Amino acid sequence: MALSHDPLWPRAGAWPAPDVLAAGERAALAVLGVPAWRTSLSPTGAHATPSAVREALQRYSAALVPDRRGSGRELDLAESAPVAVVDAGDVEEPDGPEGEARTRAEVARLRELAEVVLAIGGDNSVTVATALGAWGDGLDRAGLVTLDAHYDLRDGVSNGSPVRRLVEAGLDPARVVQIGIADFANSAEYARRARGLGITVIHRDELHGRAPAEVMAEALAIAGAADGPVHLDLDVDVCDRSVVPGCPASMPGGLAAWELRAFARAAASDPRVVSVDLAEVDATADAPDGRTVRLAALCVLEVLAGVAGRPARG
Repeated sequence: MALSHDPLWPRAGAWPAPDVLAAGERAALAVLGVPAWRTSLSPTGAHATPSAVREALQRYSAALVPDRRGSGRELDLAESAPVAVVDAGDVEEPDGPEGEARTRAEVARLRELAEVVLAIGGDNSVTVATALGAWGDGLDRAGLVTLDAHYDLRDGVSNGSPVRRLVEAGLDPARVVQIGIADFANSAEYARRARGLGITVIHRDELHGRAPAEVMAEALAIAGAADGPVHLDLDVDVCDRSVVPGCPASMPGGLAAWELRAFARAAASDPRVVSVDLAEVDATADAPDGRTVRLAALCVLEVLAGVAGRPARG
């Protein structure tokens, strides 16, 4: 069904390519599709997700509106910078060593053009190339925050191994924070591996009664302790299965949709966060109402809102 048109209600998405940027001009956010799926431990159609998220973005505006507390004012985020968002399209065949090299190179290029690069996966393997591309020569000072029910410390190369692979690439595990790790979603051996590496784990049960912004501030203080670039991994299967049926590994009892959105905005508000990935959504397995893909699309907008709300550089 075609969406309605209202000139006073512009829709999100349909963002221009990076070549619209003038020399020396930077966008707030650069979006890049990374449709990786070939090494997934679960059967997945995650390669269909970037295009599905772009389509879902059309259902929303890019506007913030004030609440009764008088905090803020109405703001069209699409107009909050000379060019607020650019869309670089998709990386071709991002799986495997050559595909990861292409992803790293494109993310590094986009980092020169935007405050934050957001990679729309694809399965969780996209975290490796996206983070390494964004960190560049800052790996020795870099940090990682994951929103994920799983440790992702498995052996081998798969969507279950990105954190282990980044540590082996040189990331200091003392600057890794994992939020949302859940019982019955991991093995005791990988829990011991995380503890032995010195990774900070904020268990799912610890989040009850805590504000997402408070938790994220704690996580960024750890991940950003060396004043280096921080990557945020938004693994959507950290959410409750009722809101993300399109995530193959999601479980009952995960985060609420509003919590994931709040975490995304809180993280993106911090200038240390230079890159984000959205992962583990299988658009081909979503509910008929598209709730998983729609949540992923809203997370794109929450990241944009966070970047737009960063303090102005002095």
